[in-house]
Amino acid sequence: MKYWQILAILVLAVVLFVFPLSAQAASSSSITRSAGEKLQGQDFSGQSLIGVEYTNIKLQNMNFSNSDLRGGVFKGTLLEGVNLHGVDFSQGIAYLAKFNNADFSDAILTDAMMLRSVFDNVDVTGADFTNAILDGVEIKKLCLKASGVNSKTAVDTRESLGCR
Repeated sequence: MKYWQILAILVLAVVLFVFPLSAQAASSSSITRSAGEKLQGQDFSGQSLIGVEYTNIKLQNMNFSNSDLRGGVFKGTLLEGVNLHGVDFSQGIAYLAKFNNADFSDAILTDAMMLRSVFDNVDVTGADFTNAILDGVEIKKLCLKASGVNSKTAVDTRESLGCR
């Protein structure tokens, strides 16, 4: 009996080696935006953008206010003058993103991973950063301006950033 099992395994291995299955990426209902697309100044306010990815793109003067961006991704993205007021970016990822003159007021950023991202001249009044992961330098920078309480989660912004 063992001889047949070994022979069957060898035949299967040879077949898979000679005729390999094609690799396929996992399907996703998310939309990926990448460099070269023209998205400047568009209005995505109040929309459901769960899991949407923006990679290596400039987003200037975009309006995402009150949008659902849970699980979204901003990778290598420049967000200049972007309105993120009241967004839910829970469990989102912002890696190598640069937020310049962005409005994060009243945003929910709980459990967001925002490493190697830069926050220059941003408004975080009432933002909830509970359990968000940011670089220490950026936390210190945000703490200089942090104030207010999030209207939905009732969490103090300074407390959620761990400001002293």
